[in-house]
Amino acid sequence: MLGDVVPGKLVRSGDVQVGDVIVLTKGVAVEGTAIMAREREQELAALFSHTFLERCKAFLHDPGISVVRDARVAAAAAPLHAMHDPTEGGVATGLWELALASGIGLEVDGPSIPVFDETRQLCDALGLDPLGVIASGALLVAVSEEDVDSVCAVLTAAGIATAPIARAVPSEQGCVLSTSHGALPLPRYDQDEIAGLF
Repeated sequence: MLGDVVPGKLVRSGDVQVGDVIVLTKGVAVEGTAIMAREREQELAALFSHTFLERCKAFLHDPGISVVRDARVAAAAAPLHAMHDPTEGGVATGLWELALASGIGLEVDGPSIPVFDETRQLCDALGLDPLGVIASGALLVAVSEEDVDSVCAVLTAAGIATAPIARAVPSEQGCVLSTSHGALPLPRYDQDEIAGLF
């Protein structure tokens, strides 16, 4: 992708600072939800209604896989330190990419990560981890703690769902995911979870 940017306004993925809060827009696996419903429709039709599967397939457009508006709204709310659009390997891989590009670690709050009910149901049926399913449609935004509330408020007011899901920590602390079973290493996906469907 090519584009123009106003000098001094470029927001990279490698400028997360220790103490930053990582905000996720929309939710986990927007595109992945549509792909699962489209590629395994016959199999899933035995488990879910036609209406449900049509809604999942429509995720490409609602909530949609473009993050241009998400980025513009967030950037207008406060100075952003970094942005990244997670794709293959899901939100978990996107978080790893932010951490590696910025030389930081992450404390990820698993319960705060928004997973669409449709996504969770399809992943459960197909045996996939939502955090590792292609995540086009979501945007990861790194912002200082003092600005996170205003960024989330402006995004929410614009009709874009948002949730703070992680905090940047020194790199020696690694990338950790808090779960109901305690703290675990943030999973890594050498291959997108959805690849197992093909």
